[in-house]
Amino acid sequence: MSVRNLIDLNQLTLEELDDIVDMACRISRHPSHYSSACRDKLMATLFYEPSTRTQMSFQSAMLRLGGKIIGFDNPGATSVAKGESLKDTVTVLSGYTDILTIRHPVEGAAMAASLYSSVPVVNAGDGGHLHPTQTLTDVVTLRNVAHRTDNLVIGMCGDLANGRTVHSLCKCMARYGGNSFVFISTQALAMPDYIKDYVTACGCRYSEVRTIEEAIPYLDVLYMTRIQRERFANEEEYEAQKGVYVLDGKKMSLGKPDLCVLHPLPRVDEISYEVDDDPRAYYFKQTLYGMYGRMALIIRLISEHESRQPDKPQVDSGFVCRNPKCITQIETYLPPMSNDTPKGKVCAYCEHHSH
Repeated sequence: MSVRNLIDLNQLTLEELDDIVDMACRISRHPSHYSSACRDKLMATLFYEPSTRTQMSFQSAMLRLGGKIIGFDNPGATSVAKGESLKDTVTVLSGYTDILTIRHPVEGAAMAASLYSSVPVVNAGDGGHLHPTQTLTDVVTLRNVAHRTDNLVIGMCGDLANGRTVHSLCKCMARYGGNSFVFISTQALAMPDYIKDYVTACGCRYSEVRTIEEAIPYLDVLYMTRIQRERFANEEEYEAQKGVYVLDGKKMSLGKPDLCVLHPLPRVDEISYEVDDDPRAYYFKQTLYGMYGRMALIIRLISEHESRQPDKPQVDSGFVCRNPKCITQIETYLPPMSNDTPKGKVCAYCEHHSH
């Protein structure tokens, strides 16, 4: 692969992504053929916020490849609680291991970690920013159940403002030909402008609606998300938004016979349990495909590690990120970095504009 770390799935060319998806499909058919692919290799899982599927999927993937794992899922029980910086934690733990996965509640943390790691870093979710391996999960699922990744009408519903899964998926699927998007949310939870700008720049169409009913008849894929309580400033804001979108049997009756319903999980109340029995509900199979996708990714990153040089940050001393949720607001030693876009510079860590 052309990259050493996986911070954003769009770092990969479509050819590289499809190669990983193809490998994931092969692993799903013959998992025993890969049972020693990472023998004597060690993964560190640094989970600064709660996780069930992502953490255990990574752990299961590494163990099934014959590797071993260390790490933490409670930073309060580590030196982080004593004030240790992200830089110091990553520098030390990358010296112990062959690959590092990180989930962090602050946007841009995975990019920051990659600057100080001596081994490949995988972004397992950074705040409300991105979740590239969930998107890999989604692409592997679509390849297996929809049998294509292009010419799809993809509906995304729920907390589109804070949902890193939909941000990653949108950026990825906009690269495949003929895809279009329907964003289903309240105004307060609308898709961020930088994602809509990216979709437009890729030549894809999108529309924004307020109800599932007006969108579902036209969709090939419906990607449901929960209202993310942990991203709200206070309980009152969360209470005002929760329960607005619930997919039930009545709404499913409006969908196409081959509709594919996905959800990154966990769900709260946004999909009723009756939908679980609908053959168009693929969210539990989705979790299994995710393990195979992560197995393929781990193999590729570890096997090609020695041929890839560490990323060199493109420092922009005059750039200041104004996003209060950016990692640069907390880890103040980080070098300022920016990327150029058609609408001006964005922060290289969190992708927000400077203004």
